[in-house]
This record gives sequence, structure tokens and C-alpha cells, in this order.
Amino acid sequence: MSAYIPENMEEVAVQVAKHQVHGEQVTPEEVIEQAVPDILQALLDEALEGRYDEVKRDGDKLIVTDAMGEQVGVVTPNGKSFVDDFKTDSDALIGYLESQVAKLVGGR
Repeated sequence: MSAYIPENMEEVAVQVAKHQVHGEQVTPEEVIEQAVPDILQALLDEALEGRYDEVKRDGDKLIVTDAMGEQVGVVTPNGKSFVDDFKTDSDALIGYLESQVAKLVGGR
């Protein structure tokens, strides 16, 4: 995955600090809210060997559309929210996202 996508709370703290150096105020939750769809997008791009699907956040759901703009899947958090899932166990969340990618891509 990209070095720019935080995959754990330590990397989230680094991203928050980087923003603060540039005078931008962001919370760890905001960084996580951006990181989760970015992680899913990176996993899809890897599985499909290119960017054919697009991930968009809709509240606390991630909507996946194909190259034609058709919805091919919806990923929801295991717990109350993706932020909570990430804070509790980011490795487990990434594993969950990997399993969702396998389901989304498996039938193609």
C-alpha cells in the first residue's frame, strides 16, 4: 500500500502532525475517515491490476462502482463505524477490507 495512506494509529498521528506543520488543523478521526476509503481503493486497484472501480464514502458506508458507474458493492463497518474499527484494531479492519475486495472481485 502507499506510504501516504496511514494503516495504524501511529501513522495517523504522523499525518496529523504533518498537517499541523503546514498550519492545517485536522483530527485523527478526519485522517481515518479519509484513510479507510483510500485503503479500500488501493486494495481494489491491486486486485484488479489497475483502477477500474471507484470507492466513494457515503456516511459510514463505502460505495464501490465499476468503470461504467454501476454500483458493484457496498462495504459497511464491522462495528459502529470505520473510525471505531480502525482505532480498535486497524490490522483486523484491513483484513476485513481485503475479504470484502475478494468478494467484490471474485465474480469477475
